[in-house]
Amino acid sequence: MMLSHYHGQILNYSEIGRSLRLSDPTIKSYLDILEGSFMVRVLRPWFENISKRQVKRPKVYLRDAGLLHFLLGIHSKNALLSHPKLRASWEGFALEETLRAFDHPMHAYFWATQGGAELDLLILHQDKRYGFEFKFGDKLQITASMKIAMSELKLEKLFVVYPGQNRFNLDEKVVALPLDDLAKGIPI
Repeated sequence: MMLSHYHGQILNYSEIGRSLRLSDPTIKSYLDILEGSFMVRVLRPWFENISKRQVKRPKVYLRDAGLLHFLLGIHSKNALLSHPKLRASWEGFALEETLRAFDHPMHAYFWATQGGAELDLLILHQDKRYGFEFKFGDKLQITASMKIAMSELKLEKLFVVYPGQNRFNLDEKVVALPLDDLAKGIPI
Protein backbone atom coordinates (compact mmCIF):
# COMPACT_ATOMS: atom_id res chain seq x y z
CA MET A 1 0.00 0.00 0.00
CA MET A 2 2.88 2.34 0.79
CA LEU A 3 4.23 1.99 -2.77
CA SER A 4 0.87 2.91 -4.29
CA HIS A 5 1.34 6.41 -2.86
CA TYR A 6 4.80 6.61 -4.47
CA HIS A 7 3.57 5.37 -7.87
CA GLY A 8 5.24 7.43 -10.61
CA GLN A 9 7.53 9.27 -8.19
CA ILE A 10 11.24 9.30 -7.45
CA LEU A 11 11.99 6.48 -5.06
CA ASN A 12 13.17 7.50 -1.61
CA TYR A 13 14.27 4.37 0.28
CA SER A 14 14.92 6.30 3.49
CA GLU A 15 11.48 7.90 3.58
CA ILE A 16 9.75 4.56 3.03
CA GLY A 17 12.05 2.92 5.58
CA ARG A 18 11.26 5.55 8.23
CA SER A 19 7.52 5.16 7.62
CA LEU A 20 7.74 1.38 8.04
CA ARG A 21 10.50 1.45 10.67
CA LEU A 22 12.79 -0.61 8.44
CA SER A 23 16.34 -0.03 7.23
CA ASP A 24 17.19 1.16 3.71
CA PRO A 25 18.81 -2.20 2.81
CA THR A 26 15.66 -4.03 3.94
CA ILE A 27 13.46 -1.75 1.80
CA LYS A 28 15.80 -2.28 -1.17
CA SER A 29 15.65 -6.06 -0.78
CA TYR A 30 11.83 -5.99 -0.52
CA LEU A 31 11.68 -3.89 -3.67
CA ASP A 32 14.03 -6.30 -5.42
CA ILE A 33 11.59 -9.11 -4.59
CA LEU A 34 8.59 -7.10 -5.83
CA GLU A 35 10.47 -6.15 -9.00
CA GLY A 36 11.58 -9.75 -9.59
CA SER A 37 7.99 -10.95 -9.23
CA PHE A 38 6.82 -8.33 -11.80
CA MET A 39 4.64 -6.51 -9.26
CA VAL A 40 6.70 -3.34 -9.35
CA ARG A 41 8.72 -1.59 -12.03
CA VAL A 42 11.76 0.31 -10.81
CA LEU A 43 12.62 2.59 -13.73
CA ARG A 44 16.26 3.59 -13.61
CA PRO A 45 17.35 7.14 -14.44
CA TRP A 46 19.37 7.97 -17.53
CA PHE A 47 22.25 10.25 -16.88
CA GLU A 48 25.23 11.27 -18.88
CA ASN A 49 27.79 14.02 -18.87
CA ILE A 50 25.76 17.05 -19.93
CA SER A 51 25.62 20.60 -18.64
CA LYS A 52 22.64 20.00 -16.33
CA ARG A 53 22.52 18.33 -12.91
CA GLN A 54 20.48 15.16 -13.33
CA VAL A 55 18.35 13.03 -11.03
CA LYS A 56 20.11 9.77 -10.21
CA ARG A 57 17.45 7.96 -8.16
CA PRO A 58 14.91 5.60 -9.77
CA LYS A 59 11.15 5.98 -10.13
CA VAL A 60 8.75 3.29 -8.94
CA TYR A 61 5.50 2.04 -10.50
CA LEU A 62 3.02 -0.66 -9.59
CA ARG A 63 2.76 -2.56 -12.86
CA ASP A 64 -0.89 -3.57 -12.51
CA ALA A 65 -3.26 -0.58 -12.76
CA GLY A 66 -6.10 -2.59 -11.18
CA LEU A 67 -3.98 -3.37 -8.13
CA LEU A 68 -2.88 0.27 -7.92
CA HIS A 69 -6.49 1.45 -7.98
CA PHE A 70 -7.52 -1.10 -5.35
CA LEU A 71 -4.70 -0.06 -3.00
CA LEU A 72 -5.61 3.61 -3.47
CA GLY A 73 -9.29 2.88 -2.75
CA ILE A 74 -10.42 3.74 -6.27
CA HIS A 75 -13.43 1.57 -7.10
CA SER A 76 -15.05 3.28 -10.09
CA LYS A 77 -14.23 5.27 -13.21
CA ASN A 78 -15.71 8.41 -11.64
CA ALA A 79 -13.58 7.95 -8.55
CA LEU A 80 -10.49 7.57 -10.75
CA LEU A 81 -11.30 10.67 -12.81
CA SER A 82 -11.47 12.80 -9.67
CA HIS A 83 -8.52 11.19 -7.84
CA PRO A 84 -5.24 13.11 -7.37
CA LYS A 85 -3.30 10.08 -8.68
CA LEU A 86 -5.16 10.02 -12.03
CA ARG A 87 -2.19 11.31 -14.04
CA ALA A 88 0.28 9.04 -12.24
CA SER A 89 -2.05 6.09 -12.88
CA TRP A 90 -2.20 7.00 -16.59
CA GLU A 91 1.58 7.40 -16.73
CA GLY A 92 2.16 3.93 -15.25
CA PHE A 93 -0.42 2.27 -17.50
CA ALA A 94 0.85 3.97 -20.67
CA LEU A 95 4.45 3.22 -19.69
CA GLU A 96 3.71 -0.51 -19.42
CA GLU A 97 1.87 -0.51 -22.76
CA THR A 98 4.77 1.32 -24.43
CA LEU A 99 7.31 -1.14 -23.06
CA ARG A 100 5.11 -4.01 -24.22
CA ALA A 101 5.04 -2.54 -27.75
CA PHE A 102 8.85 -2.55 -27.74
CA ASP A 103 8.79 -6.14 -26.39
CA HIS A 104 10.08 -5.03 -22.97
CA PRO A 105 13.36 -3.36 -23.98
CA MET A 106 16.37 -3.71 -21.74
CA HIS A 107 17.37 -0.10 -22.35
CA ALA A 108 14.46 1.86 -20.88
CA TYR A 109 14.95 4.80 -18.52
CA PHE A 110 13.44 8.05 -17.37
CA TRP A 111 15.34 11.32 -17.38
CA ALA A 112 15.08 14.34 -15.12
CA THR A 113 17.20 17.31 -14.14
CA GLN A 114 17.44 19.06 -10.79
CA GLY A 115 16.00 22.11 -12.58
CA GLY A 116 12.71 20.33 -13.32
CA ALA A 117 13.07 19.19 -16.93
CA GLU A 118 12.03 15.57 -17.36
CA LEU A 119 11.14 12.83 -19.79
CA ASP A 120 8.79 10.05 -18.66
CA LEU A 121 10.48 7.36 -20.73
CA LEU A 122 13.67 7.14 -22.78
CA ILE A 123 14.13 4.06 -24.93
CA LEU A 124 17.39 3.24 -26.67
CA HIS A 125 16.46 1.23 -29.76
CA GLN A 126 18.79 0.32 -32.65
CA ASP A 127 21.33 2.99 -31.67
CA LYS A 128 18.68 5.73 -31.58
CA ARG A 129 17.00 7.54 -28.71
CA TYR A 130 13.23 7.83 -28.50
CA GLY A 131 11.41 9.85 -25.88
CA PHE A 132 7.92 9.33 -24.50
CA GLU A 133 5.72 11.63 -22.49
CA PHE A 134 2.44 10.34 -21.08
CA LYS A 135 -0.32 12.94 -20.93
CA PHE A 136 -3.88 12.38 -19.78
CA GLY A 137 -5.96 14.82 -21.78
CA ASP A 138 -6.41 16.00 -25.32
CA LYS A 139 -4.99 19.53 -25.16
CA LEU A 140 -1.48 18.61 -26.14
CA GLN A 141 1.33 21.05 -26.66
CA ILE A 142 5.09 21.05 -26.66
CA THR A 143 6.39 22.01 -23.24
CA ALA A 144 9.67 23.63 -22.24
CA SER A 145 10.62 20.31 -20.65
CA MET A 146 10.10 18.51 -23.96
CA LYS A 147 12.27 21.04 -25.79
CA ILE A 148 15.06 20.59 -23.24
CA ALA A 149 14.82 16.79 -23.48
CA MET A 150 14.89 16.90 -27.30
CA SER A 151 17.98 19.09 -27.24
CA GLU A 152 19.95 17.60 -24.34
CA LEU A 153 19.24 13.95 -25.15
CA LYS A 154 19.39 14.32 -28.94
CA LEU A 155 16.17 12.38 -29.41
CA GLU A 156 15.33 10.89 -32.79
CA LYS A 157 11.64 11.44 -32.02
CA LEU A 158 9.46 12.27 -29.03
CA PHE A 159 6.02 10.70 -28.68
CA VAL A 160 3.29 12.17 -26.50
CA VAL A 161 1.08 9.20 -25.64
CA TYR A 162 -2.47 10.24 -24.80
CA PRO A 163 -5.94 8.60 -24.55
CA GLY A 164 -7.30 10.20 -27.76
CA GLN A 165 -7.98 8.73 -31.18
CA ASN A 166 -5.83 10.64 -33.67
CA ARG A 167 -2.12 10.55 -34.38
CA PHE A 168 -0.73 13.94 -35.41
CA ASN A 169 2.47 15.96 -35.38
CA LEU A 170 3.01 18.64 -32.78
CA ASP A 171 6.34 19.46 -34.42
CA GLU A 172 8.71 17.89 -36.93
CA LYS A 173 10.04 15.43 -34.33
CA VAL A 174 7.18 15.45 -31.78
CA VAL A 175 4.19 13.17 -32.42
CA ALA A 176 0.92 12.89 -30.49
CA LEU A 177 0.30 9.15 -30.30
CA PRO A 178 -2.99 7.55 -29.19
CA LEU A 179 -2.45 4.76 -26.67
CA ASP A 180 -4.43 2.39 -28.93
CA ASP A 181 -1.76 2.78 -31.64
CA LEU A 182 0.74 1.00 -29.38
CA ALA A 183 -1.23 -2.23 -29.85
CA LYS A 184 -0.08 -2.10 -33.49
CA GLY A 185 3.56 -2.31 -32.43
CA ILE A 186 6.52 0.04 -32.27
CA PRO A 187 5.42 3.53 -33.36
CA ILE A 188 8.71 4.46 -35.09
